[in-house]
Amino acid sequence: MNEPKTLLVRGGVLVDPASGTQRPGDVAIAGERIHAVGEAASGFAAERVIDAAGCLVMPGLIDLCARLGEPGGEAAGLLDSELAAAGAGGVTRVVCPPDTDPVLDEPSLVEMLRWRARRIKRSRVYPLGALTTGLKGERLAEMASLVKASCIGLSQAGVPMADTQLLLRAMQYASTFGYKVWLPALDAHLGAGVAGSGPYAQRLGLPGVPVVAETVALHTIFELVRATGCAVHLCRLSSAAGVELLRSAKAEGLPVSADVSMHNLLLTDVDIGWFDARMRLDPPLRRQADRDALVRALVDGTIDALVSDHTPVGSDDKILPFGEAAPGATGLELLLPAVLEFGRRAQLALPQALACVTTRAAAAARVDTPRLQPGAPAELIVVDPEASWKPTPQMLRSRAKHTPLGDSELRGRARVTIIDGRVIHEDSADPRGTPRA
Repeated sequence: MNEPKTLLVRGGVLVDPASGTQRPGDVAIAGERIHAVGEAASGFAAERVIDAAGCLVMPGLIDLCARLGEPGGEAAGLLDSELAAAGAGGVTRVVCPPDTDPVLDEPSLVEMLRWRARRIKRSRVYPLGALTTGLKGERLAEMASLVKASCIGLSQAGVPMADTQLLLRAMQYASTFGYKVWLPALDAHLGAGVAGSGPYAQRLGLPGVPVVAETVALHTIFELVRATGCAVHLCRLSSAAGVELLRSAKAEGLPVSADVSMHNLLLTDVDIGWFDARMRLDPPLRRQADRDALVRALVDGTIDALVSDHTPVGSDDKILPFGEAAPGATGLELLLPAVLEFGRRAQLALPQALACVTTRAAAAARVDTPRLQPGAPAELIVVDPEASWKPTPQMLRSRAKHTPLGDSELRGRARVTIIDGRVIHEDSADPRGTPRA
């Protein structure tokens, strides 16, 4: 069946974080681009009309951290299911860390990942190349070749570098050629543990990850940024103390950006309950004061982006005692309700709330900003903000089904996802289960 060449998304509320606007209107799409916004031009003939009444129409979300498993090995085939999950979650752009199987430390592996993503024709994939070979922190990867192969930056994924001399060399090289380095805010020697240090972890007898594991790493990174001028993105801050260090670094003018996981924004250490392994995450959940500081930092822009930290974990690795369970959770389909909940809790206007998964995320990743304007790529989603649902295994497209939000009633769901003028995802029923015409 041929895709329609013209679409009309009719009767929705248009939300454009790039311009900060929110108003009712239509979006006319011709080919791969937006033809008109507000009202379709006279004479525009739509081959298909999408009814967006009662829904929001906005640019697709950008997720700066979603592990996809590819390009090969035991995780082969995971890319298809995870990009389907991204589309179902309204995520049209996915930044893939290099801790794939095998590690993205060679241009051929990056090219294979991009080739497979293009063939699947769903959400766009932006790879990060490995900063060191095999992410072992022993030898620098071929950074220039990886960037030439379309990596948007160099990363250690969640693996901290113990060799500060090697990290200095990497940042000097990256600064010379204008590359951005993505680093975890975690000290290699202090970061062992399975839960955030504090009274709750102590009461449960769980080895803790202290806040200083984050702050020591941040002090080191900021000193190296001062010495090299290298642009750095800090991955998944988790503490109030870390936020204050980041705020000072930005006030100083250092070229740094940062993100926070939706789990650290919505949950705290007490949600671990009685050793609930779904709450086994990296970084770990911390105390209420830390969560409050993270929310404030995301509101005022100190933290640039909200991420799903999507990490597919199989049942065999998750259904274990808390300390032995693999860290991680599925998240691509939950980022949309998470950012809407963030906006409600912080009492933000929708364009401001959505900026952390659209415009600000794009700026941090150095990719084009998604916009609702004539001539822009037709990359948008139709969202029912009041759709209530639970992320049960049956509801999730991802091959991984474990999430710490599994018992939560979520609000907000993507009804339609459009990329390059193509409908890549569409619900077959409304939130009440009524089939659509």
